[in-house]
Amino acid sequence: MVNGETAQWYAIRTRSRCEKVVRDQLTGRGIEPLLPLRRHMSQWKDRRKLLELPLFSGYCFGRFVSDQRMSVLQTPGVIQIIGSATWAEPIPDEEMRALQRLMQFGEICETYPYDFLEGAMITVLRGPLQGLQGRFVRRMNRCRLIIAVNLIQQAAAVDIAAEDVAPAEEWIKNAFPAVGS
Repeated sequence: MVNGETAQWYAIRTRSRCEKVVRDQLTGRGIEPLLPLRRHMSQWKDRRKLLELPLFSGYCFGRFVSDQRMSVLQTPGVIQIIGSATWAEPIPDEEMRALQRLMQFGEICETYPYDFLEGAMITVLRGPLQGLQGRFVRRMNRCRLIIAVNLIQQAAAVDIAAEDVAPAEEWIKNAFPAVGS
């Protein structure tokens, strides 16, 4: 908290392949960064190597107050803070908490097409992602939990057991309104 203002999460657009540099530079400037990474096995002629690549190519996240905006924009590798032409738009805390939990989960996380419309809102009942809400998609014997960051129109997916989820409370309320309300 600076000058009574609470720090908020923002999406930061970076130059191509500069996400890790931006993360490190933000840390050096006293700004809390978040760079979700995914594991990728790369195959060359003579060897294989496990790489950690940004989950959302071209984006890093930072938690800061409005007084730190110029410092973020002057960071090498930063193109812009996502929002309108006149202000940066914060990302809702629940979306960032869900993304952080997904990263702490440690399982293989992948990007997922944002334009998904199918999938019911669910809540995870058991396991390391307990309490997390997202969309549930079942395809070809795989069940997946989808977490979206709406501001940048990107989504991440992780495999999950179907028996570990239940419809989200708000989805149930909207689908089955109480009689006589």
